Amino acid sequence: MEKTVIIINGKGGAGKDTLCDMAAKHYAVRNVSAITPIKEIAKNYGWNGEKDSKSRKFLSDLKRVFIEYNDLPTKYLLEQYELFMRSDERLMFVHIREGAEIDKLKSLIKTKCLTLLVRRPIDGAESWGNASDDEVEQYGYDLYYDNDKPLEETESDFIEFLNKLI
Repeated sequence: MEKTVIIINGKGGAGKDTLCDMAAKHYAVRNVSAITPIKEIAKNYGWNGEKDSKSRKFLSDLKRVFIEYNDLPTKYLLEQYELFMRSDERLMFVHIREGAEIDKLKSLIKTKCLTLLVRRPIDGAESWGNASDDEVEQYGYDLYYDNDKPLEETESDFIEFLNKLI
């Protein structure tokens, strides 16, 4: 069984987690995010899980500090990758926002690894006020998925999309 890592990205509200949940109904999936260890630290010091502009900037800034200090996000993702490689899981979705961080992880992955941008017309803020969110579409991804179908059609469409990849 060939294992595939998909580094997934998209603006807030594009449906990345929904698509990963849909994939998990059809494949053995590991779904991880570079921000997970940062969120755990933030929760211990007053962040309550908000996804507003102020919180997104806070998490982005905190992540940048940890990248510079000890590369915590990449260390966490490599631990998750090792667990994935030892498991029966077939797909690993990795959520990373920053292009340089995507390149870094991609260079360390020893199995099939693709980058995917999920696009969806979204009402509301075009700018979140932080580079992690605002520069998502400036990276050159391997693949693009337009999440523009009604929800009841999305699952079959996304699984068909994945079947072509793996």
